Amino acid sequence: MEELNCETVFTIPLFGGIPIAESVVVTWVIMAALTLLSIFLVRDLKVENPGKKQQALEVVIGGIYNFFDDLMGEEGRRYIPYLISIAIYIGVANLIGLAGFKPPTKDLNATAALALMSIVLIEYAGFHKKGLKGFIKSFAEPVAIVAPINILELFIKPLSLCMRLFGNVLGSFVVMELLKQLIAPIVPIPFSMYFDIFDGLIQAYVFVFLTALFIKEAVE
Repeated sequence: MEELNCETVFTIPLFGGIPIAESVVVTWVIMAALTLLSIFLVRDLKVENPGKKQQALEVVIGGIYNFFDDLMGEEGRRYIPYLISIAIYIGVANLIGLAGFKPPTKDLNATAALALMSIVLIEYAGFHKKGLKGFIKSFAEPVAIVAPINILELFIKPLSLCMRLFGNVLGSFVVMELLKQLIAPIVPIPFSMYFDIFDGLIQAYVFVFLTALFIKEAVE
């Protein structure tokens, strides 16, 4: 139970004290690491005769970009940078437990923030495509009687994104902790390969895949 709590690392002495949670500090560490890695990867980019590092980077980013492009089409291309960024962050956040840190996605506040960011972008995509009149009218589609249900979806979508990510990450963490307590240290290694690595990456994929589908639905 102690491991499940989100501890306060330190407090900023402003407005009576602002507590800074462990998930926030670990997120800062992830952002700093990804920023430094990005600077390293994009140094000395060339149009002609690119090096092996640049070629590998172009293959990876190009493949991810093409995946989302095929999924959402031309109308969704403007949102692909966000989806790639959030996929990388969630993937790293889920794997950072292997380095001894507590995954930020094990904090309900962190997953809720990610879900709210995504749902705001989804609704903005619909508003940007349809305009104010079309956006309001979309709540009465296909018939006006379902308008309350469509409005309720504004709250259901972020809740489902949040709880799906949080529940799976927390569940994997609990299973691994129980295995470490019950059996020899070396036995949980195969389970760690699944719960800490495979499942963590799968949850990142599911989160951004559903966000992309919701954006596609909003702009159609």
